[in-house]
Amino acid sequence: MIAFSLVPTASWYLVLSAVLFGIGTFGVLIRRNPLVMFMCIELMLNAVNLSFVTLARKLNDINGQTIVFFVMVVAAAEVVVGLGIIVAIMRNRSSVTADDLAELKG
Repeated sequence: MIAFSLVPTASWYLVLSAVLFGIGTFGVLIRRNPLVMFMCIELMLNAVNLSFVTLARKLNDINGQTIVFFVMVVAAAEVVVGLGIIVAIMRNRSSVTADDLAELKG
């Protein structure tokens, strides 16, 4: 009888991170709604954060967790500015696609 260990290891978290990053990439490439694309980019950032934390824990190094802190700060600033722009555009138009945002060029 083979006994399976259900204790999550670092490889489980790295596989989960890769799957989440793949879902985010697929969403950015396929969807045309800027709000959904924005959420997919955030999903990709969180997947990278998960891999940084996993590797930092595995290597007993705090540098990965420090990088995650700065990535989260930049992501929070991105959310403030990006969502503000997207919501302002969506208020003026009934349907918005990523192609419509090309009109914002000066």
